[in-house]
Amino acid sequence: MQVIKQNYGSIDGQTISKFTLVNDQGMTISFLDYGCTITEIIVPDRNGKFENIVLGFDNLEAYQSYSFYFGSIIGRVAGRIKGASFELDGNIYTLAKNESRNCLHSGTEGLHQVKWRGEIVNKGNDVGVKFSYLSPDGEGGFPGNLCLHVTYTLNQLNEFTILYEGVSDKRTLINLTNHTYFNLSGKLNTSVGEHWLKMASDQFVELDNEMLPTGRLLEVKGTPFDFRNWRKLKDGMNSNHQQNKLAGWGYDHPFLLNREKEIMLFEGESGRTLKITTTEPAVVLYTGNMLEGDFLISGNVKVHKYLGLCLETQALPDAVHHSHFPSITFEQGEKYQSQTMYYFGIEEGPG
Repeated sequence: MQVIKQNYGSIDGQTISKFTLVNDQGMTISFLDYGCTITEIIVPDRNGKFENIVLGFDNLEAYQSYSFYFGSIIGRVAGRIKGASFELDGNIYTLAKNESRNCLHSGTEGLHQVKWRGEIVNKGNDVGVKFSYLSPDGEGGFPGNLCLHVTYTLNQLNEFTILYEGVSDKRTLINLTNHTYFNLSGKLNTSVGEHWLKMASDQFVELDNEMLPTGRLLEVKGTPFDFRNWRKLKDGMNSNHQQNKLAGWGYDHPFLLNREKEIMLFEGESGRTLKITTTEPAVVLYTGNMLEGDFLISGNVKVHKYLGLCLETQALPDAVHHSHFPSITFEQGEKYQSQTMYYFGIEEGPG
């Protein structure tokens, strides 16, 4: 097990570093101290061929220029906040409007575009990096000086864990996630429509025309949103269900997870699997419906629709405006903690 640290560039005179975790199985995960951004995850297929399975860029300037949040930590509050404002303790807090009249992924001062302090950690069978950042009171419009830690660790079982921790000196909102785009094929010019997904979820959140939660929880039964048994993602991409059409012919929806809180992803040609477990109540499935533009990503691939998918473990978006959603409000001094584990393997899978 080893951790490699390299210079990746600079922003405003600050050196940006890339860290790479390597285990004895040959699995590697690389990420930056800029936004805690995951740039590569290299794992074998059923024939032992190692390939990168996430979307990213080859240089720092591209991460700054294009706003698809590739591989980054999202916060202070992930997802959309209606009207780019919220009320807390009688005070109205105004946020940046970066998607029409709403705030997406905490606006123009999100955690995805700040430099974090990285400290290499070695816990015997695990190696990793603990990132720290102090988000000052008022950053992005949110109250409280928020002390944050995000720890990435890898073990010999090809298990990658993200531990999120935070504490604020004022009552505030916290809902962090990671925005990595996966494509298990290892061929990053192919659609994820052929990926199979299974997750323990009976309900998903209905969205309105602005992609904001209406507050209604819909049953997955009898819809393309039923992933309680294996289903291909292309079912939603080709569906006439109003919610699939609303999202741009695919998925961009929060799913409430059942007690098992387990998510499974499989790609048939490579045999690669991804198993996710989390402490969070929900996951947002996004199938890259809006990925488009005249630019290249790593591997010299032109970005296009359905090139990758995100599985963003988190609390429900816009929870501050829906009292029946799990709360994202934290008291002064109350500890925020969340953990998501990703296991990368090889299986025969469905079909």
